[in-house]
Amino acid sequence: MLDDLELISKIDKSNMLDTIAQFPEQIKETINIVSSINLAGFFKIDNIIVSGMGGSAISGDIVQYFLRDRLEIPIFVNRDYNLPKWANKNTLVMSQSYSGNTEETLSTFKQASQKRCKIVGISSGGKLQEYCEKREIPHIKIPSGFQPRAATAYILFSSILSFKKIGLLDDTIDPEIEETIELTDEFRKNNNKSIPEKDNISKQIAGNIFNTIPQVYGWGIYTPISTRWCTQFNENSKIIARYDIVPECNHNDLVGWSMDPETSKKFTCILFRDEENESIYISKRLDFMKNLFEGVASKVVEIKVKGKKRLAKMMYAMYLGDFVSCYLAILREVDPTPVDVIVELKRALAEI
Repeated sequence: MLDDLELISKIDKSNMLDTIAQFPEQIKETINIVSSINLAGFFKIDNIIVSGMGGSAISGDIVQYFLRDRLEIPIFVNRDYNLPKWANKNTLVMSQSYSGNTEETLSTFKQASQKRCKIVGISSGGKLQEYCEKREIPHIKIPSGFQPRAATAYILFSSILSFKKIGLLDDTIDPEIEETIELTDEFRKNNNKSIPEKDNISKQIAGNIFNTIPQVYGWGIYTPISTRWCTQFNENSKIIARYDIVPECNHNDLVGWSMDPETSKKFTCILFRDEENESIYISKRLDFMKNLFEGVASKVVEIKVKGKKRLAKMMYAMYLGDFVSCYLAILREVDPTPVDVIVELKRALAEI
C-alpha cells in the first residue's frame, strides 16, 4: 500500500508528504530571512521565554534542550495566556505564532510589552505582526500557507538564528546548521514516497506501528522529540499516542507495564538510541525497558539516531517522526493535513 503512489496521492490530498519534504529548504530560506532582521540593542538578558502553542511551541522545547548545556541563562517554554510573574525588562520573549493570531500568544505578547520585556515576534503575519510593527518591535515574517506543524523549521531556526544575531550563540552554530541541512536532505532522498518500503525506514516503522498505540520514550536531547512524535501521531495520523521521559518514567511507568498485560499488548513502544550520547546509566535503563516491553507490548521499535552534532541528531530524529506519522496516516487511509476538531474548538472559543 505504501508503494502505491497513486493511492498515496488520493489519500494525501493536501500533499503533506511533499510539504514536510521541504524541511532542508525551509532552513535555508530562514537563514536568508533572519539575516535581514535588525536585532541590535538586545543587552542584559537574564532569561528567555519562548511563548507559543502547538506547532509553534515545540520549537521552544527543542531549543530548550538543544541549548541546555550551552547557554548560561535559563529558557522557559510558556504555553499559557499569562507570562510568569518573574518576567521583566531583562527577559527575552520569543513570541511565536505561525498564523500570528493565536490568542494565548497574543495575550502574552501584550503582557511582555507591559512588563517592558525584550521581544522578538515570529509569525507569517496576522495580529502578531501588526502588534510588533505598531510598537516597533522586531518581527520575523515567515512564509504563509502551511499547517503550523509543517512550518517547524521556519520557527525553530528563526529562534536559533535570532539568538546568534543577539550574541547568545557564536559562529560555532553555523557548521551544526549546515550538517543539519545535509543530513535531512540525505534522509529525504532515502525516505520520500517514491522509495519502496523495503528501502524506506519511515515506511517500515509506520507498518510496525499500524493498528497499535504508539508509546514514545524520550531522554536527554530526545525529550522534546518524543513530544513531537506524539503530537504528529495525533495530528497527522489521527490516533491516540503517548510519550514519557527517561529516567523519570522508570520511577512509576514501568510498574504499569509489568502488571497490566491486557492493556500493554495494544502498544508499540518506541525508544531512541544514540550510543554516543547514552551514558552508562541511560543505556542500562533503555536496555532494561526494551527487555520488559518485548515481553508485554505488541512491538518494540528502536530508533537508531544518525548525525554527528547535537542539532543534526535532534533534527534527524524529528524528521523521521514526521515521515512516519504521514505514512501511518496513509495506512489508516486518512488525509494527514486536516485537523477539523481543532478548527471546531477555535470556532467555539471565538464565540466567547
